[in-house]
Amino acid sequence: MSRFVQLHVLTSYPPANLNRDDTGRPKTALMGDALRLRVSSQSQKRAWRTSDIFETALAGHIGTRTKDMGKRVFADLVAADVADKNAREWARKIVGQFGKLKADKKSDKNEDLQIEQLAHFSPEEIEAIDELAQTCAARNDGPTEDELKLLRTPRKAADIAMFGRMLADNPAFNMEAAVQVSHAVTVHKSAVEDDYFSAVDDLNDGLTDKGAAHIGERSYGAGLFYLYICIDRALLAENLGGDQALTAKALQAFIHAVTKVSPTGMQNSHASRAYASYVLAEKGDQQPRSLAQAFLKPVKPFENEDMLEKSVKAIETRRDNFDKVYGACADVRYAINAETGDGSLDELIRFTQE
Repeated sequence: MSRFVQLHVLTSYPPANLNRDDTGRPKTALMGDALRLRVSSQSQKRAWRTSDIFETALAGHIGTRTKDMGKRVFADLVAADVADKNAREWARKIVGQFGKLKADKKSDKNEDLQIEQLAHFSPEEIEAIDELAQTCAARNDGPTEDELKLLRTPRKAADIAMFGRMLADNPAFNMEAAVQVSHAVTVHKSAVEDDYFSAVDDLNDGLTDKGAAHIGERSYGAGLFYLYICIDRALLAENLGGDQALTAKALQAFIHAVTKVSPTGMQNSHASRAYASYVLAEKGDQQPRSLAQAFLKPVKPFENEDMLEKSVKAIETRRDNFDKVYGACADVRYAINAETGDGSLDELIRFTQE
């Protein structure tokens, strides 16, 4: 089995604000002395992990990333007629195995039941937590030290196997990500633009006041984005306990998500849903490498040239030149191109699985 699968993806987005910075404007990056629009890897991974595609294809094999597991345990204990004081104490002991708890101060929001950092709970761990809560409720007694050994090495959570997890207080149960995802950047120079808009009150007949009831401003940008992904198939299989069927299912769901799922930022305002226009997949045991260098010089089509076509040529030229200099950087390749109608998603999935 070839160890690595590398994906080079081109996706065109219309005016959108897919991933905002702290001021609400689209994220950017300076690359090749030109400003580009950017979508962070974190934004993309969350969109894929929480998508309907993952939920349907990997049901029962998706973890839960939360600070609030203690609140859920507390609610389950109270629902089982455990006294509030005991339920709170036991819930804190149970969830405290996954991270440092917040200060022991009761509040209406039960913040004392939260852990300080997000923890990614695997299905095995959630099952163990639920069973322990039921046991405690049934015998009306708190958990023992042995019962509190709830941490597991995840073997059923495909999202944790792909994207890894870090438990700062329990590093023995960390998992190295089998899938590395770059920040997506536009292949061309891009500008962040501002959209001024107003809204009119439906009950305003305009006879006395013709002004707007609301005035606002939002930022957006549009562009053709390049995304690089490296999949360590051997590590993915190892993270999933050697389950080849689940590994194949995870790869299938992942390819569907990468090519079809858009980041969720301001979708209701822009409907900026897009499928990938071009994907180049490469397999081999060679040291992986990105082809982002193909776009250090921003793509700028001449008259009658197509932006996507020129970008595909830039990727293929960079790929071929790397092969000339370093030797073959992959054993076998497969591409799909929605512009020319070449290739198919099903074949791309089989290519990554085989």
